[in-house]
Amino acid sequence: MGLINSSWLQPPIFLLTGIPGFETVQIWISIPLAIMYLIALLGNCIILFVIKTTPSLHEPQYIFLSMLAATDVGLSVSTLPTVLHVFLLNHRKIEFHCCLTQMFFIHTFSSMESAILLAMAFDRFVAIRNPLHYTGILTHPRITGMGLVAVARGVVLMAPLSILLKRLPFCKGIILSHCYCYHPDVMKLACGPVRINVIYGLCLVLCSFGLDFIFIIISYTLILRTVLGIASKDGQLKALNTCASHIFTVFIFYVPLIVLALIHRFGKFTSPLLHVTMANLFLFLTPVLNPLVYSLKTKQIRLALHKALKAWGNILK
Repeated sequence: MGLINSSWLQPPIFLLTGIPGFETVQIWISIPLAIMYLIALLGNCIILFVIKTTPSLHEPQYIFLSMLAATDVGLSVSTLPTVLHVFLLNHRKIEFHCCLTQMFFIHTFSSMESAILLAMAFDRFVAIRNPLHYTGILTHPRITGMGLVAVARGVVLMAPLSILLKRLPFCKGIILSHCYCYHPDVMKLACGPVRINVIYGLCLVLCSFGLDFIFIIISYTLILRTVLGIASKDGQLKALNTCASHIFTVFIFYVPLIVLALIHRFGKFTSPLLHVTMANLFLFLTPVLNPLVYSLKTKQIRLALHKALKAWGNILK
């Protein structure tokens, strides 16, 4: 009890939370979680391998997809240790600095994913609006530059979160709401002046995720105007079909993110179970579903994957 009731400038540990009310069956819940991690890591690594080894997929659309897959791998690896420790081993403790490090990587990879989704929206806009100059506009150096900007933005914007938290004393307990470290969740345990943290966090959300989402909406508004200008219905459907996977990915990324942000803003009106559910949806939806959606929906990926599987089968014979 002394550990929980004490007040520190920096607490030695935090306690992570699984699913409230399901503590006795958490070891069974760990099985589907482990399967989802396996799908996320294996699926995205296969996407990366197929794009890397298939010259016909070295086009802007698939290079951006490989960036998205790499980001999903990073996000999954960032949370894998604590999630499985909580559910499989019932090991809830996480050291203070480890928590801040995990928080940095989770938010950095999330910011990178948002930026890559914006780049993919721009890619679809150029492909539909100006197809003849598509490869001339989205050259490999420009795509590399866009990827580096996404990484740099994530690191630069998210690094101050941990620094600002380290200056605060913590006296409101050590129990977090999730099975991983999430900035608003950690910040609510601080008892010092958090105004700067709140303002910076709000500016961060608006200037990164918010702006990305607005520009994605603008991109698709322009895409829709271009598509409606196509004379044939078949042409319109074909153009829209090239955007379907990306639209689905944007939806499953931003909806849980927005709901989770609202839950932390108005958390006292929601149940702990809702907290955990939305946190896990934010964590698992995009890394698990992205490789499945793009494998099933994108013909070129599907054909390259079938060719790779056939080659592996021949080797194993």
